Amino acid sequence: MAQQITYDKAYDTVAPEDFPAMLQVARYGRRSDAFDGIISATHDHFWDPLDKNYIDFDLPFDMATTPIAPQEMVVELRSAVADRLDERQKIQLSNDVMHWSVSNLLHGEQGALSLSASLCHILLDPGAQEYAANQAREEARHVTGFTRYIAKRWGAPLPVGKTIATVLADLVSTEEVYKKIVGMQMLIEGLAMGSFATLNAKTNDPVLRRLVQLVMSDEAFHHRFGRLWAAKTIRHLKADEHKKVEDWAAQIFQTLLFNLINAEQKQVIYAKYGLDWKWVRDAVKETFTDDDRRNQLKESTNIFRVLIKTLLHAGIITERTAPLYAVWVDMKELEAEGDGIPGDVVAEEMLVVLREINAKRKRISSKDVAAAAS
Repeated sequence: MAQQITYDKAYDTVAPEDFPAMLQVARYGRRSDAFDGIISATHDHFWDPLDKNYIDFDLPFDMATTPIAPQEMVVELRSAVADRLDERQKIQLSNDVMHWSVSNLLHGEQGALSLSASLCHILLDPGAQEYAANQAREEARHVTGFTRYIAKRWGAPLPVGKTIATVLADLVSTEEVYKKIVGMQMLIEGLAMGSFATLNAKTNDPVLRRLVQLVMSDEAFHHRFGRLWAAKTIRHLKADEHKKVEDWAAQIFQTLLFNLINAEQKQVIYAKYGLDWKWVRDAVKETFTDDDRRNQLKESTNIFRVLIKTLLHAGIITERTAPLYAVWVDMKELEAEGDGIPGDVVAEEMLVVLREINAKRKRISSKDVAAAAS
């Protein structure tokens, strides 16, 4: 078992194979109240991807004539790639890029589901364990939601990108809890919140907009779990422990920044247009420079800006590693913005909608249970 960096009883763990530790009598009464707020809110943001009262996946969308996301979001269409395509193909490529993007959001949700379940096996605090179990249930409905959306628009998901597959596998399988929490609850969930906020603001598809709004109503709480860990842990770390967490987070950030959405990751979609992925990569490089990347990171919903902001306000970035991030964003500006992230406001608005829907839903009464049993 890895040596855990833990300074709060709420995050105590045991080895995943040490089930007898879960049966210790004293453990059951040792529940902290650290997670009670986000556990109780579970009822407020409940939604069912199979219930049309929450979302109707059958609403049509003409992908032959309309891109799901604006074409200016597709970096390939800002390069020489566009010169090889007619207008119909440009729309098709735009939607194929969205197919790849939404597929990888689906794979990310599956990673979050598996990671949440893995936390249930090792967290000793009953409250922390209940939170992880609730998150696993919520991630499961995200998997269902994105699967249904993809099935309606494209039929089946595309394979997972190599970069996200490697990162997710490492996070799910690691025995080090700080990697699970920083990696998934802060970095990957922050990445997702940025993506969802962008899609909410820019997509032309009302079904996708509704789906990401529903998912954000859950993810805002998942991201909050990571913030709780940071608040209870970071300030207590020894210098060598903080360096370990800080360096690992910087490594993951740089891996995602340079590899997550490059042409090699998306090569599966280029063949139908007779395009070699290496040629696409070079064409994009000619028109998409580091200055373009910096300009993108000025947008509040940019996924990588959200990642940096999350790490900065969690206290994980210090003066030692700040220059690595300052190449891309104004760190003083980020610090002055506060710790709220894009999607928080949308999530709060969706909570109001969900409370109204859930208030009208039929509750299972004792009479219903008795009738079903008879």
